Amino acid sequence: MANRADNSIRCSNSKKPNDGMMLVISIFAGVVIGFLLGISFPTLSLTKMNFPSSILPSVATVYIENEKPEKPSKTSSQNEFNSSDASHHHKIWVPSNPRGAEMLPPSFVAAESDFYLRRLWGLPKDDLPVVKPKYLVAFTVSYEQRKNIDSCVKKFSDNFTIVLFHYDGKTSEYDEFEWSKRAIHVSVPKQTKWWYAKRFLHPDIIAPYEYIFIWDEDLGVENFDAEEYIKIVKKHGLEISQPAVESRKSITWKITKRIPGIEVHKEVEEKPGRCNDPHLPPCAGFIEIMAPVFSREAWRCVWHMIQNDLVHGWGLDFALRKCVEPAHEKIGVVDSQWIIHQKIPSLGSQGTAQEGKTAFQGVRERCKREWTMFQKRMTRSEQKYLKEIASASSNATRT
Repeated sequence: MANRADNSIRCSNSKKPNDGMMLVISIFAGVVIGFLLGISFPTLSLTKMNFPSSILPSVATVYIENEKPEKPSKTSSQNEFNSSDASHHHKIWVPSNPRGAEMLPPSFVAAESDFYLRRLWGLPKDDLPVVKPKYLVAFTVSYEQRKNIDSCVKKFSDNFTIVLFHYDGKTSEYDEFEWSKRAIHVSVPKQTKWWYAKRFLHPDIIAPYEYIFIWDEDLGVENFDAEEYIKIVKKHGLEISQPAVESRKSITWKITKRIPGIEVHKEVEEKPGRCNDPHLPPCAGFIEIMAPVFSREAWRCVWHMIQNDLVHGWGLDFALRKCVEPAHEKIGVVDSQWIIHQKIPSLGSQGTAQEGKTAFQGVRERCKREWTMFQKRMTRSEQKYLKEIASASSNATRT
């Protein structure tokens, strides 16, 4: 028994040196292999290594495949550092930026927009046609007048962006017309032309367009050509204009009536007592709001004049002269391109009958009430401003 115990002790003692040596060799080999892998790993492309697709995230590998390893230059590293450093120490604040965008770098600010349609694929630079539309025409429409609108739209070339404001909620029905595919459709039930204009034709939205047509739906255009109209407007320097009008019914304002044989007229003799000054509305500096055409610059002023709650626009035509100077020269009626006012009171049916009055009567009463409200606001605002200026001037003189 003693011999067996001695032998077992010897065997165990003789194995320990061998096991220790193997452990040292394994550690050394592991260190060497790890060192070599550590040196070579940055130069390997992950996509060239045959990993299963489940190991590498698909999104990450897309970008890795497209990237080419580059040595960062000392200059670029320094620039990145400086840029990062600057962002921490110098806060951007540009007072000349649009209100609310003062913290953005000026070259990044997109202050204006447009109605150009964009694709959902491809490169953004390839979205637009080679020749972008230079003008815009907006109609406020009901589906009942679709044939009339079809005739009108066809008078406007591809140089025009077409916008339809649908006050009856019917939009997809216009798909029967080929041009509808390139038109902008905005639908809010029972709203007027000027309500739409105030909310969807902000000057910064339609900034690319040189002229803006904001028209009713009941206009006959057999004797009208939009491109020719633009040429005449430019020729005569008109900032605010309208085509001359013919009608089987009475025409409210004499200045809008067509004078045969001439291109443009800017003034007219009205009924006695209507004009205190031959250079003021309705004898001059005046057009009606059924088919106005504005230059981009004039529209910027007119848009700010439109009141949010006075949606019919009555009274606006008498104030348009405040947006151009001199108004009696820059506001005019184009006789050689004229329209027929059909006088279809379709919007009146969108009202609600109440207190014994029909829907049309209710709408008409509000129109007249808004005219009075508009005039009072304008007068009071001007008087307030002039009073403030006089007071400031008086205070400055005393000091």
